[in-house]
Amino acid sequence: MRNTKCEDEMQTTSLNSSLSPTPVVRPGSHVTLHYRVSLADTQVEVVSTFGQRPATIQLGLGQLAEALELALVGMSEGEHRSIELAAAQAYGDRSPELLQRLSRGLLDRSSAPGEQYDLGDLLEFPTPDGGRFAGVLKELDDDSALVDFNHPLAGHRICFEAEILGILE
Repeated sequence: MRNTKCEDEMQTTSLNSSLSPTPVVRPGSHVTLHYRVSLADTQVEVVSTFGQRPATIQLGLGQLAEALELALVGMSEGEHRSIELAAAQAYGDRSPELLQRLSRGLLDRSSAPGEQYDLGDLLEFPTPDGGRFAGVLKELDDDSALVDFNHPLAGHRICFEAEILGILE
């Protein structure tokens, strides 16, 4: 958990005092960075690479939410930025349509034989094209399961903090 307040406006500090031009993050750039995502209201940290191994991503591949990638565009090496994003900007608002009641048979066919379930479990289901999608188990009885397919951060304002360590354009 983090105990600092995310700034309401974007704050930028440059750690690079060199006068030579530095690379700037653009769409499609490969970026090595530290980042943190926390809930803006409670400051509960969801994920952080600070103090750990940095992440390397390529913008445009969906490795971060689109709004988080857009917040990186224009940053340069050594730059550190914090920004607060409204729910609709970050992971979207919660959608009641994504709370679905499924048959227990479908749940059992999508799981390993004899699988035991607990409320709050993350369940995966196959898609027709061979992919997978996930939802959180909210209710379970002998006939059905209520599964929430909203992103876990949907409906939450978030604080996104990033420090750019390197850019390969």
